[in-house]
Amino acid sequence: MLICKGYSLGLNINLLRRTLICFQGHHINRYEGNNSSIHCQCQVTGQQSRNFFNFSKPSRKREYSGRQLVGYSMDQMFEVVSDVENYYTFVPWCKQSIVFKRGPGHLKADLIVGFPPINESYTSNVTMVKPYLVRAECVDGRLFNHMLTLWRFSPGLKREQQSCVVDFQISFEFKSALHSQLSNLFFDQVARQMEGAFIREAGKRYGPAKMQPKNLLLNNQTLKS
Repeated sequence: MLICKGYSLGLNINLLRRTLICFQGHHINRYEGNNSSIHCQCQVTGQQSRNFFNFSKPSRKREYSGRQLVGYSMDQMFEVVSDVENYYTFVPWCKQSIVFKRGPGHLKADLIVGFPPINESYTSNVTMVKPYLVRAECVDGRLFNHMLTLWRFSPGLKREQQSCVVDFQISFEFKSALHSQLSNLFFDQVARQMEGAFIREAGKRYGPAKMQPKNLLLNNQTLKS
């Protein structure tokens, strides 16, 4: 039985290890014993099949990229994204954000993220180049093997000065296999909601946008002046 921050998950590790593994369209059953082996349950014809296979370890790394044309200036979007100490007020699932070290162009912050059954903290090292870039990297390694978030801001439409292109990228890998499996269920949704939350926050601070956000990755759309 696994217990994570007060949540009890009815998962038995040995049972999970005996779960059917899919191999090239066939179901393979792994049996535990003194000599662990893998037996294919499909009918084999022709040459005698081998009773073992080499399986590559599934990757726990997840990545997401977004690119939007928005009705706010580069400076406005930079100010929202670099305001780490207020993340807890508008970033989904961010329960706490405390900046404990600050210098020219960089800061360090402790953040707590929480969505059942995950409720974990990590330290983020944030680098900023106004108004072009905000880069945040996990540095403590308790929760993630690695975690990198990158925001880049570039000029938008020539005819509309209060516009810019926002490139958002996130890449991470949980240390925990359990956290990794849970993240597979909602990763894309979480990433999209995070991306949208910063644009909505810009609306609260600076008023209505000059245009509706436009997804530039949809159907490979290009920016037209």
